[in-house]
This record gives sequence, C-alpha cells and structure tokens, in this order.
Amino acid sequence: MIAVPGGNVWSTRVGGGAGLPLLVVHGGPGLPHDYVRSLARLANEREVIFWDQLGCGRSDHPSDPRLWTMERSVAEMDAVIKSLGLNRFHIFGNSWGGMLAQQYALDVRSAPASLTISNSIASIPEFAKMVARLKSGLDPATQAAIDRHEAAGTTHSPEYQAAIRTWNELYMCRVRPWPAELEDAFRNMGAEIFETMFGPSDFHIVGTIRDWDVFDRLPEIAVPTLIVAGRHDQCVPEHMAEMHRRIPGSRFALFEASAHMPFIEEPGEFDRVMREFLALHDPG
Repeated sequence: MIAVPGGNVWSTRVGGGAGLPLLVVHGGPGLPHDYVRSLARLANEREVIFWDQLGCGRSDHPSDPRLWTMERSVAEMDAVIKSLGLNRFHIFGNSWGGMLAQQYALDVRSAPASLTISNSIASIPEFAKMVARLKSGLDPATQAAIDRHEAAGTTHSPEYQAAIRTWNELYMCRVRPWPAELEDAFRNMGAEIFETMFGPSDFHIVGTIRDWDVFDRLPEIAVPTLIVAGRHDQCVPEHMAEMHRRIPGSRFALFEASAHMPFIEEPGEFDRVMREFLALHDPG
C-alpha cells in the first residue's frame, strides 16, 4: 500500500527483465486495474507495475467528493511514482488513464523514458461532441432509452443498462463474450468517482473535469510518445490522429479491429507494437 493524497492505494509489480519498468495507468475514472491485467504479457521483458487508483479496487475507498479532481489525481500518480522509486520508466495510460498521463507529463515533467496514450482524448468538450455524434447513429430505440432514463434519473433500470451494454459492445470492447477481467472491472467500478468527475454518463458530462482540455498544450510533451487508437473507439481515431500530429516526434498506431481496448481485442498485434516501441526507448 502507498500513501497518496486522500488515502492509501494498492500496487503490485510483476515480472522483470532487462527493459525499463512499465507503469500502467488504468481508466475510469473509478474502473479498477483488472481490465488492463493483460499487459502483464509484457512482463517477460520488463517489470510491469499496476495500481488501483484511490476509490476503487483494492485501494482505500474514501467518500469525499472533494478528492475527485484532476489535480489530486496527478498528485496521486506522482506519489505512486516516487514511492516506488521509479526514475527511468515507461508510462502506459488507457482512456481516463491516458488523460491523467498527459496531465502528469505536462505538469510534473519527470521525464519518463516514454509515454503511451492508449484510446484516450485531449479534450472533454471535443469528446462530448464525439459521443453525441456516435449516439445519433444508434438505433432509435436504444437512443430513446438512453435519453429517457438519463432525463428521469433512472439509469439503474434494466432497460437503460441494456442500452449502455449495446453502446459498450460497439465502442468499448468488441470481443464476445467479454473476458472475466473486464466484467470484473465494471462490476467493481467506483461509481462515485466517475459521477463526480464525469457525471451520470459519457453522454452527460457535468463533473469536475467537464472543461478539461490540453489540446493546445500537446506540443509541450517532450518525451517519446506512442498514440494507440481503435477504428471503432468512442475516442474516435481522427481525434487521436490530431493528438499525434501535435506531439512532436510521436508515433501513431491504429488498430482496425478494435474499439477501446486493443490489448484485449487484438492482443497479438498490440503486444508487437508495444514491445517494439518500448524496446526502442530502453537503455542501449
């Protein structure tokens, strides 16, 4: 357990090898690390480090909405890195974890060996436009169920949950059935964190990070960066391609058969791309 602002968080280190350690920053906010456990496949070349962010998984679960901000999350990530004694290391951030990793790289400037931004965004206002456009392409009954239950505040109803499942199977993960680690992560999600930071859903973003936008700051990222996108992602690949263009010297990898989680949806190609990129920025 590691002391961070607001409580204590759980972490684990797996594997080892000649490569620099890889710190994995999970998404959500509030989704525990379970769904990114497949990155342990890389642990035969390097140590892979996971942690559950405060409020979810095996970490402390304080009930204080004042904790759920981008600023405190960056301070948490910095505390984890310092406590683990990481000096030269790689960062991998998926979804919300990619947002957090961008903010960390911009504000803390600890010069990690590399940064991988996986299936993420650089602007919440732009993301709101993306999901609105994608939702308009759903069948009318699914759209109506989402809108009706969000307006009524009945998002725990079976009809709404079925509509969100349709969305998730299109734009979150296209593997059928979902692997156990992904089901586990959603079942154990820290709902208070998501609702405080985002809002009731991705379609109604009214939380503490509703105005978050680092698009214009992306040229400040000075570490080697890989942008990972999925053809069918709710974080649309056009947005991520523009992130790539704004980060000097960055690389861009598009996974044609993936939505939001290519490490689950296209594991072989994902591992090949990651191993090649990480090795390129290891010592020697």
